[in-house]
Amino acid sequence: MALAGGFPQHGRAEEAPGQSLKNTPETRAAEKARHHEPDFSARKRMGTASFYAKQFAGKPMADGAPMDPEGDNAASKTLPLGTTAKVTSLETGKSAVVTIQDRGPYVPGRIVDLSPATARQIGITQRKGVALVVVAPIAVPQPDGKVKLGAAAYELRREAADARTAQR
Repeated sequence: MALAGGFPQHGRAEEAPGQSLKNTPETRAAEKARHHEPDFSARKRMGTASFYAKQFAGKPMADGAPMDPEGDNAASKTLPLGTTAKVTSLETGKSAVVTIQDRGPYVPGRIVDLSPATARQIGITQRKGVALVVVAPIAVPQPDGKVKLGAAAYELRREAADARTAQR
């Protein structure tokens, strides 16, 4: 039997009528683990982006580097550190390339935190604070030390080839 949200029971007793296992410590832990496992697949994902608050400027990120509000740094709960990705706002159509250097965001429903400069570049204003985006990995470091090219790598190659053709 699977719990609400699709989590397997793994040897747990059937739930009693009227009793929900949806909000038990076990299911919360399983959900947290599932959402924080590294995703080496290089697949695109869609969700909400936000940006780092001012108080994080200069503070160490997960990779040890200080958070640079004017840099291309970003945080993801699931993309491996060192991943480069193209983040595109679905509202504005504007894109930016980021490097995943930190973990987060820790607000439910958000998939990426961007530096303030990157957020501005794709049209996320401080007033609005969030935007629906597509995060398309370009290069994803793998556990064996290799790098897997993501969907955006092929799109960028195609765009470059199209630009060269247009110049002729």
